[in-house]
Amino acid sequence: MQEGTRLAAVDLGSNSFRLEIGRIEHGQFFRTEYLKETVRQGNGLDPDRNLTPEAMQRGWDCLARFGERLAGFGAAEVRAVATQTLREARNRVEFLKPANKLLGFQIDVISGREEARLIYQGVAQALPHGDERRLVVDIGGRSTELILGQGLEPSQMESYRVGSVAWSSRYFADNQFTRRAFEMAEIAAKAVLDEALNTYRRDAWDVAYGSAGTVNAVADALAAAGWPTGYVSREGLDWLQDKLLSAQSADRLRLMGMREDRRAIIGGGLSVLRAVFDLLEIDQMQQTTGGLRHGLLFDLMGATQDQSDVRERSVQRLATKFGTNTAHGLRVGKVASHLLAQLQGSVLKPQSLPEDPLAERMLRKLEWAARLHDIGSHISHSDYHKHGAYILDNADAMGFTLPELHKLSLLVLGHRGKLRKLDVDFEDELFVQQLLCLRLAVILCHARRDPDLGGLTLTRTGRANSFSLDWRAGWAQAFPQSAHLLREEVLAWQKTPWSLTLSNG
Repeated sequence: MQEGTRLAAVDLGSNSFRLEIGRIEHGQFFRTEYLKETVRQGNGLDPDRNLTPEAMQRGWDCLARFGERLAGFGAAEVRAVATQTLREARNRVEFLKPANKLLGFQIDVISGREEARLIYQGVAQALPHGDERRLVVDIGGRSTELILGQGLEPSQMESYRVGSVAWSSRYFADNQFTRRAFEMAEIAAKAVLDEALNTYRRDAWDVAYGSAGTVNAVADALAAAGWPTGYVSREGLDWLQDKLLSAQSADRLRLMGMREDRRAIIGGGLSVLRAVFDLLEIDQMQQTTGGLRHGLLFDLMGATQDQSDVRERSVQRLATKFGTNTAHGLRVGKVASHLLAQLQGSVLKPQSLPEDPLAERMLRKLEWAARLHDIGSHISHSDYHKHGAYILDNADAMGFTLPELHKLSLLVLGHRGKLRKLDVDFEDELFVQQLLCLRLAVILCHARRDPDLGGLTLTRTGRANSFSLDWRAGWAQAFPQSAHLLREEVLAWQKTPWSLTLSNG
């Protein structure tokens, strides 16, 4: 990036919303401003996992203030993500629509593993280069991320639904600290984290690092009391728990180095951290300055692998795991991309298409959907498109946001069958173009061999919401089954606001 470029990262966490702003100087990011507000959205989920109106309003008020500070930034200079609370919230769309407008930028809800990847990137770039095997622990408000890696490369990542806000609400709801409450909270945390034992066992890493949230709060409190700065030890955790038990309640807790906004959730955070230490046999953990926001900034700077490469690996992993037909997926993707290029060429100036980043992203996502369109066949050939859509809607795929995965799942769901029952926004013309091209490609590749595309042209007609597929004279006679399936496709689109016509050249 050019010298002096401004960048900003927004992290909508379960406890706090954070905004970090800085500039690129000599190839590195230097912070110029940092804003943090304790929003506690993690406490705002009702029993049905909906954000309460009060929790949404707290978030909107904060984002309006952040949005005012971000006025004048370009879309490529800001990245905003939301984590566990909005992953869980059933009504997150209701919150996000106003939130995007107030902030002025798209807020991406990311998966747990994508959050873990970004956390590791943020931590790794803040540490000296070396070959040590690292364990990174990030205890947030409603989730805990565990990552193994070396250098800049994470190797194992997982996110667990246990955190400081959730555990404080559940086991310290009255703000009272009792030995029984700590015992129950630690047992419950270990029950959730127990499956991490095999992957994150003690011989799998050399040094343990703690990032953000709870770890920083504990390390700061220990340092203020005279413990070694920048470290958390088992003895330190025991000392801190004794201090909380002596205070008996969060209201009465007075500790140097602990911020006021941390007192109400330190009981839950400490319980989870103690559980992590016990399960993973950690004796000492180093505090690190890097975290999720820094991973976002690192990505914006282009210092990590290109995001499309990360996504490409995720698509390949899913395709391999579920045993898709690789050759057929690539064939369908090639035909779908060919049709989309034709279609966009009829809408845009042809010379601008290769340089159009939107067109490039559409083509790439269409190819991914094509490669994964039969992913559900691993479960059952009957209604495999429905199984495939379910897999993608519930997959952890690094590099993808949850809305992006949902769009892929809708393409997979809609690549065959009736369109009128498809719950999609048919006013989104770009998505409709992708869906049409994928469906046509699947039809043209029905014999599972390369189709004859000579003389086939897909265009956007002058009539409203209309497409036309033209074929050369004699094509329908040469490929009667394909022609029959295309005529059936015309009928399918008649049940939507769009229409498809066939023309015999």
